Amino acid sequence: MTESTASQHAMTAPAPAAPNPPERGDKTTRIEAFVDAAFAFALTLLAIGGDHIPTSVAELERAMRGVPAYAASFMLVLKFWAGHTEWSRRYGLDDAVSRRLSLLLVFLVLIFVYPVRMVFATLFSAMTGDWLPSNFSISSLSEVPILFITFGVAFGSLGIVLWLLYRHAWQLRDALGLNESERAATLLNMRIWAMFPVVAALSILSARLIPARASSGWWLGFPGFIYFSLNLIAPLRRWSAARARHTRRRTASSSPAPTPASARPP
Repeated sequence: MTESTASQHAMTAPAPAAPNPPERGDKTTRIEAFVDAAFAFALTLLAIGGDHIPTSVAELERAMRGVPAYAASFMLVLKFWAGHTEWSRRYGLDDAVSRRLSLLLVFLVLIFVYPVRMVFATLFSAMTGDWLPSNFSISSLSEVPILFITFGVAFGSLGIVLWLLYRHAWQLRDALGLNESERAATLLNMRIWAMFPVVAALSILSARLIPARASSGWWLGFPGFIYFSLNLIAPLRRWSAARARHTRRRTASSSPAPTPASARPP
């Protein structure tokens, strides 16, 4: 083979294949399966905890009135389960830190199920004049802040654990081989989960500061309404995704086009 033929063959030969990206989260780990089972058990406790099987039509009707509180509690617990599932699928970590944080999440969610249903049951009962039952009684208004504080501690703690999981993945970004878009998504998720303990802290603070008396009016329920501010998460995700797409398009348009092989000098 002549030198010119060898040179032409080298230019037309395919480039060596790039190493495959690391397979992260393609298989369910034992800790992920345990977390899934624990969340399923927590939702079961949420549905039947403290209740009994109805023995009459009147009891059945009253039990069915508790469905809105259960549905709201179900969706909120599902939010944390989805957060852990997304983290597991994205990074596939199964080291000691990941296992400890995942077990801590399970521990907290099993405590979390009772305060969350109490809060939603109280909310729906107050909004409907006790037509939707709460199945537990509050003897005085001074107990309302205690309910919000308990809920806030559990809610904020769960958010902190998920923030720590994403922070752990960020610290291992080089070992995991995260690309630019994955790194941006990791930082975004860290910011989102950091909002949960911040909102919970604001709720706890307002529950401590607002006087627990009838003259406070609707302000007595303000610590619960603070959590509606988390609805800003969805617009934040869309804005961040649009910004990332715009950055990628701008980078692609500014980068020089590759020189065709036929135009290259021999």
